[in-house]
Amino acid sequence: MSHDQADGPTRLVTIHPLIVRLCHWGNAIAILLMIGSGWKIYNNAPLFGFTFPAGITLGGSPSPAWHRHGDIGYAGALLWHFAAMWLMFAASAGYLSYGLISGHFRKTLLPLSPKGVARDVADAITGRLDHRLGVRNQVQRLLYIAAIAGIVLMLLSGLAIWKPVQLQELTALFGGYDNAREIHFFGMCGLVLFLVVHLGLTALVPKVLPPMITGRGHVPLDVLEAEGGR
Repeated sequence: MSHDQADGPTRLVTIHPLIVRLCHWGNAIAILLMIGSGWKIYNNAPLFGFTFPAGITLGGSPSPAWHRHGDIGYAGALLWHFAAMWLMFAASAGYLSYGLISGHFRKTLLPLSPKGVARDVADAITGRLDHRLGVRNQVQRLLYIAAIAGIVLMLLSGLAIWKPVQLQELTALFGGYDNAREIHFFGMCGLVLFLVVHLGLTALVPKVLPPMITGRGHVPLDVLEAEGGR
């Protein structure tokens, strides 16, 4: 047991099991790769009246790619995108399986209610929101649930775009190929927004980062007692 003046008496416990950390970092890498490569793929056939700067996209260098493939890096971007897709699928499937079977979701993402979210938003605005390790407020729970749903939507809409003939029923579920592309694009926008908010909150409360690397952290005793121990 140790003592933190801000949090009171604490105990060093496992906050994030190994499987959670592996899936978290696997998804983090996959999301970054998919965003960068997805922007280059988008630039090849823009949906809207803009393109992303080439310097922040991922794929083959324009000159060598044009020499080898007759494009400006589209083929390389597709390879990166598909590789990242399988990494995201593996990490997401592992996390969902563990979360459902072990009760991890029930413990970390519930309870959740509109009233609770509104209360925690008000607490955040007034500076009274709890930032202790082991305490996940309802705004965070809602964001994590939205991120999980967003990843599932991205995977399904991506498959509908990749194999619109072989998976025509899935493509039809999204309203056709063009609608699936738009849904995939706006799903990407949602994940980018989540990433920005997630990194911003981590910067504001940096003590939440080490446990996601080592798995362990000093959790206040009153939090452990409320959870019935660990």
